[in-house]
Amino acid sequence: MTRYLTILNYRTLFALLISFLVPFVAYKYEIIYDIDLTLISIAIIFPLVFTIRGAFRRREKALEHLSLFRASLQTVQNIISSSKLESEDIKQVITLIDKVNNGLFDYLIKRENTTTEHDKNINELFIFLKSKKDIIGGGTLQKALRFLKDTIDSADNLVGIHRHRTPISLKAYCLIFVYIFPIIYTPTIIYKIGIGNPTGLTYFIVILSEFILISLYNIQDQMEYPFDKEGLDDIDLDLFKMHRE
Repeated sequence: MTRYLTILNYRTLFALLISFLVPFVAYKYEIIYDIDLTLISIAIIFPLVFTIRGAFRRREKALEHLSLFRASLQTVQNIISSSKLESEDIKQVITLIDKVNNGLFDYLIKRENTTTEHDKNINELFIFLKSKKDIIGGGTLQKALRFLKDTIDSADNLVGIHRHRTPISLKAYCLIFVYIFPIIYTPTIIYKIGIGNPTGLTYFIVILSEFILISLYNIQDQMEYPFDKEGLDDIDLDLFKMHRE
């Protein structure tokens, strides 16, 4: 049950506070009017759906690149393991491959970080393979480097997904309209329900509507960080480790 409470945060509390205060003020000062809510609905729902779909597509792309990243690394390991390298050198290659694997995941889990360590790990693996060219053989080494290129391509795509998300301006615009929605929505709800009817019904409708909107926003925000293990839909990076259990 606690997993489903991850969508609740300070934004939820602030939005619900607004939803409670606005009806109170509207009833106290009898602020009532009737307007068409179509435009305000478009102003909120359209960008919200757009950002959710965008975050979901980024998550699916991340899964594709993670699969390619592990598969290409595993292929490099298989090629080198079956080469003429001595057992100690093969163990060294496997260690370097594990560093590349774990180094990228350590970067992805953190929201703010640099790729310095990841780039260093890739470079170490490349230099070591090149240094053993005479033993591995030119043809075998070229095969390994070709799959290492796939590893680098997929890793760079994951770095791009991690660093560049839904446009900040669109998210800010969406959040602002979610917050001001009760201010525009409440007087119209009071008009439609009737000033003489129970006030609790107005509170219920406004609070429920705002809770749905802010929860959808929180879901989208969590989905934009699919690697940090905080959201319900986050990617399980352990499935893409070289030594998965």
